[in-house]
Amino acid sequence: MSMDRSYLFVPGDRSERFDKALASGAHAVILDLEDAVIPERKAQARAAMQTWLTTTAAKVWIRVNPADTPWHADDCALLALPAVRGVMLPKAESADGLRQLASRLRPGQGLIPLVESVAGWFEALPLAQVTGVTRLAFGSFDFMSDSGIQGDGEELDSVRTQLVLASRRAGLPAPIDGVSLAIDDNTQLEEDVRRSRRFGFGAKLCIHPRQVAGVHTAFAPTVAQIEWAKKVIAALASGPLGAIAVDGKLVDKPIALLAETILAEATSGALSVSPPAQNR
Repeated sequence: MSMDRSYLFVPGDRSERFDKALASGAHAVILDLEDAVIPERKAQARAAMQTWLTTTAAKVWIRVNPADTPWHADDCALLALPAVRGVMLPKAESADGLRQLASRLRPGQGLIPLVESVAGWFEALPLAQVTGVTRLAFGSFDFMSDSGIQGDGEELDSVRTQLVLASRRAGLPAPIDGVSLAIDDNTQLEEDVRRSRRFGFGAKLCIHPRQVAGVHTAFAPTVAQIEWAKKVIAALASGPLGAIAVDGKLVDKPIALLAETILAEATSGALSVSPPAQNR
């Protein structure tokens, strides 16, 4: 079960940035052959990526071009290289098509369907249930374009919720939320990531190395949440049998489990489920 919180895109035709991306602290690096590369440069980018992938000791993801494009088959040939940790498929809309791609994976490789269209959203659960899928990802801005929804905030609340629920139903880790356009605005980035976390997402797509640290910080439990969790665990350890209250609120089994999750996250840096606000 992947607990990566940051997935950093790097343009596939900018090989001089690959090692810099690995040094950014991102939990996962995605070499991008799709949106980041214009059609005229895709073959050149793929060749440069192949050269780099055969010499690096790192493990990275690749985002290939969609299945209905002329570049898809050649992109997927890169999956044979040991440095490829897995593949992200954009415009994922067909579970059958996803299974075909999954059949090409080697042991240990994963598959991330990028849900970024209305058709893909309606197929989210079947996509999540394909063997080999490690996590769903949300392409929020492409989804806005396809759906006609004009806004990345509350306008997409119901869309995000269903992706989280589909992931949970399929037994996958919490999905990866779409990119934030805030590159030099840490306050906005934190707000974006906190919203992702409140909705049950467990990770964020990043478009610049400067976003990585902010994503990690915003996904981590806050000091207040950690202190609340410590109170809950202490009360359970020392309290009498029966009902226990912390800060005037009853602590039942689900609350106790969430407190344990917060402390586990604080210790390991991994995010599994979103903890509640302490004033719930």
